[in-house]
Amino acid sequence: ALEPVKRHCTVVSGMRVIASNTTPHGSGPAGLFSGTDVVNGAWVATTIDQRIAQEIGGTTRFRSLQVGVQRSTNSVSMSGPRLMNPTESDAHALFERVFGAGFRLPGETTEVDPRIGLKRSVLDAVTDQTRRLQGRVGTADRARLDEHLHNIRDLERQLAALEEDPPVLEACSRPEAPPEFPDLEGRPQLSAKSRAICDLLVMAMACDQTRVFLDMFSQSVNNMLFLDTDAGHHQLTHDEPGDQPNVDRIVTFIVGEFAYLVERMRQVQEGSGTLLDHSVVLLTTDCSYGRTHALDNYPLVYAGTANGALREGLHIDAPNENASKLMLSLMRATGAASASYGVG
Repeated sequence: ALEPVKRHCTVVSGMRVIASNTTPHGSGPAGLFSGTDVVNGAWVATTIDQRIAQEIGGTTRFRSLQVGVQRSTNSVSMSGPRLMNPTESDAHALFERVFGAGFRLPGETTEVDPRIGLKRSVLDAVTDQTRRLQGRVGTADRARLDEHLHNIRDLERQLAALEEDPPVLEACSRPEAPPEFPDLEGRPQLSAKSRAICDLLVMAMACDQTRVFLDMFSQSVNNMLFLDTDAGHHQLTHDEPGDQPNVDRIVTFIVGEFAYLVERMRQVQEGSGTLLDHSVVLLTTDCSYGRTHALDNYPLVYAGTANGALREGLHIDAPNENASKLMLSLMRATGAASASYGVG
């Protein structure tokens, strides 16, 4: 499935996620994306996408975007302990959020709503009041207040961005609104929906609306019906006998959707290179072997060179190496300063 974009991808094999594998399908992503264990069923650290977003996403309208194809109740993006960033799986809702009201192309004379400044000052006032409350509540309520403050700060930044002139970017254009994608005979239109969301993500980056995204195709432990299978994905990973042909077909299909995203990024010209040249996008999953929830020989593929910081088109064999080394390299490649990654 990666053949069309093979020269832009690097496969890293043999690495292991060094985490206490106590939460099936959860320990791997927590260990990889935050460098920590799951504690009492909760993620307790900021994930790599948000750490990078804090460094390189501050001037964009959306510090980061979190999307997915399956409507999910969880996410692998965390702004802090227990502060989950939910994914948007409705392509039309994503379009309205990024390219609806508030989006302007260079030269458009749409007047900025004069109430925006007032709204921002009201949010500032609420933030001050909430901070005074923090010292008077317990740990659980303080975590809820922290999440509330985080969301308010993100709204403040988005409101401020609406008052600024949009950047002049040659590849930027307003995309067409995607259609609805109803289930067909009880099965979701996974490829069509995924590609519509990828197209919106690519244009959001081309227009510098965001520089960081998470695309969580489906949530862990899902029994969604992929392709023409007669059983759900999670059930198949545990119950399908032999060499698991249906699991293999599903994985190949999802990797093909990743290849579509990579190719779309490659098609966007930016200066002397492409959007893909100026980015890096990581493909991975929640464990290396679904039947046993193994964390060794973890599947890791990245595409793009992050402005030449990384090499592409390689196979890097790193048996039993700590996967956090790759994550630290990716952070540094994006320009996010970090002396280390993970704990313990």
